[in-house]
Amino acid sequence: MKNRKKWYLKCFAIMLVFLIACKTNDSEKELVKPALPNIIIVFADDLGYGDISAFGSPTIHTPNLDELAHEGQKWTNFYVAASVCTPSRAALLTGRYPIRSGMCSDGRRVLFPDSKGGLPQNEITIAEQCKAMGYVTSAIGKWHLGHRAQFLPTNHGFDSYFGIPYSNDMNKVEVEGLTREERFFSPKSEYFNVPLLRDTKEIERPVDQTTITKRYNEEAVKFIKENKAHPFFLYLAHSLPHVPLFASKEFNGSSKRGLYGDVVEEIDYGMGEIMEALKETGLDQNTLIVFTSDNGPWVSFKSHSGSAGPLKEGKFTTWEGGVRVPAIFWWPDKIEPALVTDIGSTLDVFTTVSNIVGANLPEDRQIDGLDLSPVLLEGKRSPREDMLFYRNTTVYAARKGAFKLHYITRPVRGEKTIHDTPLLFNVDEDPNERYNIAEQYPNVIEEIHRIVEDHKGTIVPVKDQLKDRISIKK
Repeated sequence: MKNRKKWYLKCFAIMLVFLIACKTNDSEKELVKPALPNIIIVFADDLGYGDISAFGSPTIHTPNLDELAHEGQKWTNFYVAASVCTPSRAALLTGRYPIRSGMCSDGRRVLFPDSKGGLPQNEITIAEQCKAMGYVTSAIGKWHLGHRAQFLPTNHGFDSYFGIPYSNDMNKVEVEGLTREERFFSPKSEYFNVPLLRDTKEIERPVDQTTITKRYNEEAVKFIKENKAHPFFLYLAHSLPHVPLFASKEFNGSSKRGLYGDVVEEIDYGMGEIMEALKETGLDQNTLIVFTSDNGPWVSFKSHSGSAGPLKEGKFTTWEGGVRVPAIFWWPDKIEPALVTDIGSTLDVFTTVSNIVGANLPEDRQIDGLDLSPVLLEGKRSPREDMLFYRNTTVYAARKGAFKLHYITRPVRGEKTIHDTPLLFNVDEDPNERYNIAEQYPNVIEEIHRIVEDHKGTIVPVKDQLKDRISIKK
């Protein structure tokens, strides 16, 4: 009898220890917070809507980007806030229309090597949002938001920077007898005195542009591997396929699409290297990748130009080919794979990333970006229903739902036309904007008018950062 009691007491003790252990484990699980996701934004330069195979290119082979699109979300109505480099980049990083930060101008469309200004210090970037949450941050590639020290990435929330401060066609070197045709269609790095920076220090001039994409990709992989133990934000802004075009020797002649295709396929190869690095480090399941372009293709350069696919015109314009860009979001086991035909914008990346990393949105300024995370993570509809399209400091067009209204139009080459009766297109049915339906939908025109006027009422005048110049010694 005594032995049986001892046995019962022993069993009870074992069960009690087991229950306490389970309760302790449950408590510990409640205390353990999920790991913060890594964020990678890849921003191509002048890549057109139709320039990767996932978006319809018949001759450019982009298997890695296609894989991202297949496993993640492919957005087909995704817009930039400006159809040219500097204001578009400012909008992506701040979530604000460039008119709010002074990063657009009626004098100069972008920043140049003699520009005095840049992204103001009081603007808050995605990098600063991430740093506030303990992230390691890095910018690689083309910056184009100010090349003077106070405007460089390391003064806008980035721990490190490797890249060129402005476009790869700037600082042209005078070469006797060199024609424009030769400069841009048979380019050499020495035709453009563009510097390469490491943080704020110039390490190469002119930068060897034949290896620049390769080096960007190598820097990105290195950054990922070195920071596998920390949450990180990587902004990889390729300086190509902006003309002049350069590809490394491994990719020269690799594409049926000529040199332009070679360049895009090298960018795609780099995406494959980044994905492989994420898998090797075990970070792929906890990393959000956003891939898109800063504006539409520069269509003035014959076969060296990109393609807007079914869309009208290209870079510099507010037609669809200038402002609608390919966009892919990838985050394995988190993002609901889908073809998303709702409206989205690079403006929304700031707000979406802020929400995902747990950073509070600034309350002292107008943020134009919306949170796309419910679309990405829950398969819900996009909250964005409208979009405004500026050329310099003027609203040329606006979209509401399927309808896009043009107040002013201007082709890539040619004069602007002010429309006393604005043009209206259903860009879902007519993405090439060929059939003006303004007479049929006066109520839609009035609704878009109200959206534009309400927006204008929120604009506060700020300093023009693009117009002032500094003296450069030759």
